[in-house]
Amino acid sequence: MTSSPSASESRTSILLVEDDPAIRRSLQLHLRARHLDVRAFGACRPALADGAAGEAAVLVSEYRLPDGDGLGLLTALRAKAWRGAAILLTAETTRDLEDAARSAGYARVLRKPLIEAALGDLVERLLKEQRQV
Repeated sequence: MTSSPSASESRTSILLVEDDPAIRRSLQLHLRARHLDVRAFGACRPALADGAAGEAAVLVSEYRLPDGDGLGLLTALRAKAWRGAAILLTAETTRDLEDAARSAGYARVLRKPLIEAALGDLVERLLKEQRQV
């Protein structure tokens, strides 16, 4: 007889860092509806201090945060040996920011306002790519 994984074991973890509480909650609910566990924070420091952050498969981060930015956040996670995929959210897309984001290791830069379904589809695609590696 095989045992099935618990709900928390069978769900993939997403680290969401967004300073706008309404956007954070909306994205959190949308991703949870796709059967993803979401650890959500409003700033870099609490996200980095969370012991479970290193277990996340995907980082979804706002570019401008109250205590830093998404580029620094990803750099700090990489310094802790985190190797997941990352998506940067921003209302101010420029070529320089997109280049800096890619150099930092972001897979994509998504412009706000977001279409939640597009973010969810991208997260699922990145997870699928990770499973194939």
